[in-house]
Amino acid sequence: MMKEKDKHQKKLHHIWQNAGRLAWCVAGAAIAIGLALKFTGLPASPFLLASLGGSTIFLFGLTRAPAVQPRAFFGGHLSSALIGILCYQICGDALWVSMLAVALSLIFMLATKTLHPPAGANALIMVHNHAGFLALWQPVGLGILIIFSVATFWSRILPGMNRYPVKWLEKSPPAMFWGGWEE
Repeated sequence: MMKEKDKHQKKLHHIWQNAGRLAWCVAGAAIAIGLALKFTGLPASPFLLASLGGSTIFLFGLTRAPAVQPRAFFGGHLSSALIGILCYQICGDALWVSMLAVALSLIFMLATKTLHPPAGANALIMVHNHAGFLALWQPVGLGILIIFSVATFWSRILPGMNRYPVKWLEKSPPAMFWGGWEE
């Protein structure tokens, strides 16, 4: 009887511990996106910051994934935004330009192993919003810097949490075969 009661108590402790960790991650994510939105200023088009929402989910929910480590996080966001800006500046605003920007972003992120899925939205966002080069700093650069800083700090406050970042220069994807075809 006593062993069964001990198992039950351990299971309840584990459930409460995980619930506490989940609440901690959720609070950190809310603070991170809130600060990013506050300091980048909500633009006329809220979609300009849509990729930051996806990145926040990744950083606080998949802390160890290669796609959220700094190489992929910063590289993916900045390259995709730059590609979108260049496509718009060179080719204008058309459906095919948006398609080209996303395709080039995918090629670049895979080739440089800086794949961060939410960052792919930046290419579309930059074309759609007729963005200039300053958008690399405001809102993209500033937004990702704020989210990164909060995730790094937040992951170190509560004992027993996975610290972010895990590996600064981890490649994403880690192998040449990305899963689109068999090896």
